Amino acid sequence: MAEADLNDPRTGAGRDGERAANRPAGSVFRSLSMKLLGLTILAVMLAEILIFVPVLAGFRDGYLRDKLDHAAVAALATSGPGQPGASGAGTMPRGQQRALLDALGLRLVAISDGDTNRLIARHAGIETVDRSVFLDQETTFDSIREALDEFLFGGERTLRVIGRADNGDFLTEVVLTDGDLRRAMFAYAKRIFFLSSIIAILTGLLLWAAINRMMIAPIRRMTEAMVRFGDKPSDPSRIIRPAGRSDELGIAEAELASMQAKLAEVLKEQRRLANLGLAVSKINHDMRNILASSQMISDSLSTLPDPKVQRMTPMLIKSLDRALHYTQTVLAYGRAVERTPERRQIDLRATVADVCDLLALGAEETAVEFVNAVPENFEVVADPEQLHRLLTNLCRNAVQALMSDDMAGIGVVRRLTVSANHQSRERTLIAVEDTGPGLPQKARDNLFQAFRGSARSGGTGLGLAIAMEIVEAHGGDLRLAETGTTGTRFEIELPRQ
Repeated sequence: MAEADLNDPRTGAGRDGERAANRPAGSVFRSLSMKLLGLTILAVMLAEILIFVPVLAGFRDGYLRDKLDHAAVAALATSGPGQPGASGAGTMPRGQQRALLDALGLRLVAISDGDTNRLIARHAGIETVDRSVFLDQETTFDSIREALDEFLFGGERTLRVIGRADNGDFLTEVVLTDGDLRRAMFAYAKRIFFLSSIIAILTGLLLWAAINRMMIAPIRRMTEAMVRFGDKPSDPSRIIRPAGRSDELGIAEAELASMQAKLAEVLKEQRRLANLGLAVSKINHDMRNILASSQMISDSLSTLPDPKVQRMTPMLIKSLDRALHYTQTVLAYGRAVERTPERRQIDLRATVADVCDLLALGAEETAVEFVNAVPENFEVVADPEQLHRLLTNLCRNAVQALMSDDMAGIGVVRRLTVSANHQSRERTLIAVEDTGPGLPQKARDNLFQAFRGSARSGGTGLGLAIAMEIVEAHGGDLRLAETGTTGTRFEIELPRQ
């Protein structure tokens, strides 16, 4: 039922609909692309603000220098005969002075050539000067500080500004109220803010479009591909197709496609194993009944006095036991994981001897020499049943290799050796070594993989796969130490506690 749900297209569509229904309102504005757009606009605005402060200072400096230039021009125009001398305002009528000052937006105009000072015009009601500004002496920092002070707190102060006019050989001094200056700065700031906003929005949109095309769109494509693949991993059309880019995102797409393909293959194998497990379970149910009947017949045969029957009956019983063990082995692998080991103190030499008896090693019909090289009273901590299965699988594989056609010939040594030693206070090493023909390359490439790692034709590769699961359940390691035409050696490393 679960498999049917997984492969049902309507189920995928239902999940898509459910995912869309559960998507919170306004999620578009919380998407990565919209966040990127907002951050881009904010970054541009912050950059504009940082630029705005020195620009505002430059505007103030330009405004004041324009006042000085206009005042210098007016002073030159009125410095003819009969105009103000070195010690007074001259003969310029008051009304003309007022008109000149109103036209310039000033309260006082004076010039100095270094030796003499000349007052050009002065407003009759000039107030006390609040601050003096020496433009030629201001640094960039002073100009920024004065501009910010004027922009934030000015408007009702009287300023005295002294500076040298452009291309002028004399100093010009003017007095003005800063109300017009502050209003001009505010008007300029509004224009700058408007233009900055337009620039920030356009820049943000351009950057967003570029980054969205180069980065966000591929990431969104990979995300959608993962969601589609997760809805129905058995559908190969849902595996992402890399765009062929050579950058990091292209590599990510290629790796994702490879990972999805491998995962689809793994899931396919798992479904095949699940189906196999179900089939074998059914077969095993009937096989048990058949084997039970066969064992009853074998027991009856063992009571007959015929010497030939007495000799053949144990072999028949062992064959039946092996058939039953094979079905149990397949069923054991069909379980998802090995059960948690129930650790006991075990005499390893006795366990190896029992495996030897079970496999009838050393008997005439096998022609395999078995060497139990485990020291006397050598103990290990493991699950007795699982350790027995582990050694049985490894030894059976070795026997099959020793009895294969590759070992044909007179005088060929067929030896299987099981040895053990304590490598340290924490680890125990068990070695299963044979003098067989070695593992073929295909078996080495798929070692410990069920149905792929078999070294002989018709094999399942379950023995090594089960052995690896048992060793991992004990917190140990199973490895192929060496293999070649002179033999194969597997090493089992288990913790001592």
